[in-house]
Amino acid sequence: LAPYLSDPRNFFIISSDFCHWGKRFRFQWYEKRHGAIWQSIEKLDRMGMDLIEKLDAPGFAQYLKSYRNTICGRHPIAVFLNAILAAKQQKAKPTLEFVRYAQSNRCKRSSDSSVSYASAVCHFCGEVDEESKSSTKQ
Repeated sequence: LAPYLSDPRNFFIISSDFCHWGKRFRFQWYEKRHGAIWQSIEKLDRMGMDLIEKLDAPGFAQYLKSYRNTICGRHPIAVFLNAILAAKQQKAKPTLEFVRYAQSNRCKRSSDSSVSYASAVCHFCGEVDEESKSSTKQ
């Protein structure tokens, strides 16, 4: 991935299901202090999204371990974050920003269920070196 990540002509769209909440998913994390269930779910998701935006691979891994959020794309996201860490060592300048968040249902009762979705855009700024140009041509 490194040649593609460090080539500023490329940008990346990352989209994943986030929290799968409800009895049928065997996951019902809820902290009342965040408001209604759907607000608590959003808070949980945004904690993970913040770590992803900060490109914090170790922090994201710890978040998953601590909260056990049912993010379907957690493994590809982790691979991408770690690839970004490697690209940063090659002086790449990545930016990642979440551009959309939604829930399939605004849960209000423990009998409700919902799946969250989040999309982000990642772009690497900088000059294109000759090695990157040749390695990304097909």
